[in-house]
Amino acid sequence: MTGRTPPRRRDEIVQRRAVTAVLAAAALLLTAGCSSDDGAPPGADDSASPTGTAATSSASPEGSAERTPPAKGSVKVVRTVTTGLSSPWGLAPLADGDLLVSSRDEATITRVDGRTGEKTEVGEVPGVSPSGEGGLLGIALSPDYASDRMIYAYFTSASDNRIVRMVHDEGKPAGEQLGAPDTVFRGIPKGEIHNGGRIAFGPDRMLYAGTGESGDTGLSQDKESLGGKILRLTPEGEPAPGNPFPDSAVYSYGHRNVQGLAWDRKQRLFASEFGQNTWDELNAIRPGDNYGWPEAEGESDDGGFHDPVHQWSTDEASPSGIAHAEGSVWMAGLRGERLWRIPLKGTETSADPQAFLEGEYGRLRTVAAAGDGRLWLVTSNMDGRGNPKEGDDRILELQVS
Repeated sequence: MTGRTPPRRRDEIVQRRAVTAVLAAAALLLTAGCSSDDGAPPGADDSASPTGTAATSSASPEGSAERTPPAKGSVKVVRTVTTGLSSPWGLAPLADGDLLVSSRDEATITRVDGRTGEKTEVGEVPGVSPSGEGGLLGIALSPDYASDRMIYAYFTSASDNRIVRMVHDEGKPAGEQLGAPDTVFRGIPKGEIHNGGRIAFGPDRMLYAGTGESGDTGLSQDKESLGGKILRLTPEGEPAPGNPFPDSAVYSYGHRNVQGLAWDRKQRLFASEFGQNTWDELNAIRPGDNYGWPEAEGESDDGGFHDPVHQWSTDEASPSGIAHAEGSVWMAGLRGERLWRIPLKGTETSADPQAFLEGEYGRLRTVAAAGDGRLWLVTSNMDGRGNPKEGDDRILELQVS
């Protein structure tokens, strides 16, 4: 379902990088003189085809038509990559196939060998104050990680939720490879519940963060508050150029608790959101739009609110992480204990969502694209709300279509 907000004019998508001088020149013509590094948000023009490298494994060739995925897909568990993780939350794939995973309660980042599953502690993040749903949450690699070795992390401190960055020095001993954290953004409301926590760099090389309203529902509609929002920042933590509200990091508002962020091949941003007692949501995010909470949960007759792409009862989903692959959004369910496939045509569902792995691996926290139709999937049975089995928590490799 699409939002009922009135259509608005949007700046055309601006690419951060050009692969060749010829493409750069063509891009300048197509964007009528827009700067190639003005930070314009992706998704502003749904008809645009990206020419750069998007933050998704399913980037389409330039000029290709958007493919509608088949109504029915499939999921195959290829293997268990590793076991014995403690309260895993965030996941960041490395270029060599290894994985970085954060522990919410232990405040550590661990490197998992992508072939053998061997675990090596990278280091502990200082200043984390785990409690309730808070702790060390999402992690993301700098767009220039190959040269700057920066890991970004979203965590709950004693006073707020904040985002820091740290140098990953692989030349140091295990457990001592994280440099001192540099706080790039602070002041996000914290609580025992609804701390948000997902961070990701978008195709525009800007840093996006999903936040929660920390149990104070009034924060979601307050555009001056950072709670119940999707934020868009520069890598240095400043409000990103092109944001919808002047001098503000707020990108969209009216959210309850956002823990999933992903872009499709057309650079459109999607976000998953926990409902309260009735409806969980998958939303297509538009800059400046109001997603309704607490006045609306799920679809609404109020034309001022952007309706979800799809909604689920809370016992079927309770969604955390999402990824885009093979023309669909894949959504990890905690209480629902299943992986949802939502096939898309544009920002609408092209067929009914499908559920996979229902009850097989318990609570599912994070899903990330691995390329070639593969996904990484992280379980969350050691978070105090699951029923752990031998080997929990674990990372799975999936082949999907």
